Amino acid sequence: MTEQRISVRMMGTVIDIMVDAQDGFDSSSIIADVVRKLNVYERRFSANDPESELMKVNQASGVAPVNVQPDLYHLIKKGKEHSLKKDSHLNIALGPLIKAWHIGFDDAKRPAHKDIIKALKLTNPDDIKMNDDQLTVFLEKKGMQIDLGALAKGYIADLIIDDLKLQPVRTAFINLGGNFLSFGSSKTRASGHYRIGIQDPKRERNTYLLAVDTKNQSVVTSGIYERTLKQNDETFHHIFDQQTGYPVDTELASLTIVSPKSVDGEIWTTRLFGHSIETLLATVEKLSDIECILITKANTLHYSKGLKDHIITLPSR
Repeated sequence: MTEQRISVRMMGTVIDIMVDAQDGFDSSSIIADVVRKLNVYERRFSANDPESELMKVNQASGVAPVNVQPDLYHLIKKGKEHSLKKDSHLNIALGPLIKAWHIGFDDAKRPAHKDIIKALKLTNPDDIKMNDDQLTVFLEKKGMQIDLGALAKGYIADLIIDDLKLQPVRTAFINLGGNFLSFGSSKTRASGHYRIGIQDPKRERNTYLLAVDTKNQSVVTSGIYERTLKQNDETFHHIFDQQTGYPVDTELASLTIVSPKSVDGEIWTTRLFGHSIETLLATVEKLSDIECILITKANTLHYSKGLKDHIITLPSR
């Protein structure tokens, strides 16, 4: 058997990796190299590790530009571009607000309103200044913080799979805590598709409402059930409205994007979360190679036309 699978805990989640090497090559050594690269990327992109390269940029806010590696520079530039788009709910400069709430961590709390207002004053993505020649990033205001949590896992998945495509590998996938990307044909289905379950937002983890068949595609889901804070009989989720500083008011429970590149799934789940069902579907229908699955708080299901023959309904449990 050339196929090898491994699960590792990194980046605050469990990462599943599968590699099926061509005959005569060692899948285990290829997976070991993937894990090594994941460690490098974690130290580069993390907004929670004070020693990461990204945090060096944040620590120098209002002081000086910081030279960064090309992949980090590229992701920040892409994130800034999409953060500045009209009606985008993505904002990589939301670091101060995310830190103020810290939902998903032991010290999570509802901040005082004055602290939310203070944080919002430091979240203008236009204040991220970039130099393409020097590969430097400068945050103009002291206290600004870039947070790439909405993008980094997808970007890292793309880097890993792009690298595996250059190696003697028949098929492979990586699943970074619900962010799935594969290439090649699945050996378990005659169609060659990988069948990916979509979480039922009202049920326990790994209970699926439906599934979607994919090939050489990414599946990224963002949901209000993923990380929450319960305080004084109120529940707050981790997807913020950059205008108010509070969790976005939405009829959606989850939004899934199916796309060739995983970073595009990250971008569009975040850009679109908070829009109405009608606006969201209309937007996706105009995008090339981007499909979506929407599940509302009432557990109603909507999906874009391109997924019509790829949705699998599952028997209710």
